[in-house]
Amino acid sequence: MIESLHQFDVDLFLMIHRGLSNPFFDWLLPLMRNRYFWAPLYLFLIIFCVKQYQRKGWLMIGMLLLTFAIGDLTASRLIKYSVGRIRPCNEITLTNDIIHRVPCGSGYSFPSAHATNHFAIGVFLIFLFYDRWKPILPLALGWAFVISFSQIYVGVHYPIDVFCGALLGTAIGMFTAKLFHKLETKV
Repeated sequence: MIESLHQFDVDLFLMIHRGLSNPFFDWLLPLMRNRYFWAPLYLFLIIFCVKQYQRKGWLMIGMLLLTFAIGDLTASRLIKYSVGRIRPCNEITLTNDIIHRVPCGSGYSFPSAHATNHFAIGVFLIFLFYDRWKPILPLALGWAFVISFSQIYVGVHYPIDVFCGALLGTAIGMFTAKLFHKLETKV
């Protein structure tokens, strides 16, 4: 069972990593996973929350940072080292199949911290703003999905790493959103 699941994961990885290979994705998807590319969005969120919501805006920003911290610590510091799954770009059996689009890194693969963090932030933002702005739902989920998908395309994560990271991030985003709603009544 485990072996067939692993083989499915490798086959799906190769279908995405090699099968969808094209010059446009080769240019776009490495950008999508680059944290500096999204810096203007993060800056906009900070300015928007503080300007629009004043004191409550600072709580929003604090909770966004907490959401990121919980996601990153859980995925990168707790789970990855416990599981110890090798990244596909470092997997010896895939050496001839990997297209090096970004540096591989030496860390472990499961779960994807990018997927965990961005789904956590996206879900948190959905819970914050959905009542006032419905387009946040497809925008936040699409944003998290594109960043997560790019992890597979560039060769640093298997699909199951990304899927489990997305589930973990969703749970974290829901948790911090509930915590925020409890705290916001006190602000």
